[in-house]
Amino acid sequence: MHTKAVQLLWGCFFLWNLYISSAQTVYPGIKARVTQQALDYGVLAGMEMIEQMVKGKNIPDLEGSESLEFLKVDYVNYNFSNIKIPAFSFPNTSLAFVPGVGIKALTNHGTANISTNWEVKSPLFQDTGGADLFLSGVFFTSIIVLARNDFGHPIMKLQDCYAQVSHAHVSFSGELSVLYNSFAEPMEKPILKNLNEMLCPIIMSEVGALNANLSMLEVLTKIDNYTLLDYSLISSPEITENYMELNLKGIFYPLDNLSDPPFSPVPFALPERHDSMLYIGISEFFFKSASFAYFTAGAFDATFSMKEISNHLVQNSQGLGNVLSRIAEIYILSQPFMVRVMATEPPAISLQPGNFTLDIPASIVLLAQTENSTAEAIVSMDFVASTSVGLVILGQRLVCSLSLNRFRLSLPESNRSNIEVLRFENILSSILHFGILPLANG
Repeated sequence: MHTKAVQLLWGCFFLWNLYISSAQTVYPGIKARVTQQALDYGVLAGMEMIEQMVKGKNIPDLEGSESLEFLKVDYVNYNFSNIKIPAFSFPNTSLAFVPGVGIKALTNHGTANISTNWEVKSPLFQDTGGADLFLSGVFFTSIIVLARNDFGHPIMKLQDCYAQVSHAHVSFSGELSVLYNSFAEPMEKPILKNLNEMLCPIIMSEVGALNANLSMLEVLTKIDNYTLLDYSLISSPEITENYMELNLKGIFYPLDNLSDPPFSPVPFALPERHDSMLYIGISEFFFKSASFAYFTAGAFDATFSMKEISNHLVQNSQGLGNVLSRIAEIYILSQPFMVRVMATEPPAISLQPGNFTLDIPASIVLLAQTENSTAEAIVSMDFVASTSVGLVILGQRLVCSLSLNRFRLSLPESNRSNIEVLRFENILSSILHFGILPLANG
């Protein structure tokens, strides 16, 4: 009996741990997949960026001391300063995924031309001038490890960095260049030694500077006067043999409230494809959080003047210019009036292939404009409008467009006949279809 009780307790403890671990799991609202094709393109595009960066880079001075036995000189102190790289070539450069680790960078048979000022001091002479340094056989390899910091920014680390320059040729310029070039060859070996020791620390310093810039990236962006979008990383990138996958939070918040909505994201996966450079997946949670945030912020509460809607109908919808007069006939109104449309709950979203549907439970109120400029409610009605939301990518923007699928009106306290309700439903449906939705899209 005691044994069974212990087994039962262990079983409950195991199930509790499973529950806790599942409750703490955070799923993304947006997924992005970067493929090998993107890395290959990045090599081509990145070379131009690296060229600009290298040309403007301040390289640390290179200094040392060397004995010149053939000149019977005990030592020559040298210093190369103002080092610039006006030209370089890395013909064999590649980036490749290392599953579970990062991205391997490799370059081989690189060359570089370096211009510099120099200064030499010895017991026999002291002089300054200019020199050109030609490097060949440049080899570099390292693994770029990608992770995230505590704020959801991407960070980079270099692992197994190795850099080597096989050959260096120094050519001095100046009045005594013939003399200096005669002992240039003995100096090339220590220059190579010092340069090879400096390369990986210089590259790691550049990665550190890049991380400082990455930490300044905005991962919480204001979309408009109603909402913010959080697209921070929720985990370190996942690396496979063919692609890298990024899991982004992908959640909207009202502008003045960063509390999570009362629902959670669910796991979803991108199709197993990697023949394009980039894939982006947007979950239903992303759109639901947007709906909830806009509703909470009061964005789904708008008042349109009949003049505004009428002008739009006249300009864009032939044969519907008499809609307002028909409404006026029903209510026998002579004064100006307005239409207030407000959602009563966050619009319900359902994803479909190529678009998604948006069911909006809302209320519509007709307001009469009195002589003292106050608005007086005439009648209010509840309705459900089902709309399709089409998604189009224009440049770097994701553009949505609304279109009306169906409209159902209810008048809970109305004494009017079903015919009048149906006629009014048709009229309001026309106003939504040809007036309010185009205005909202605009």
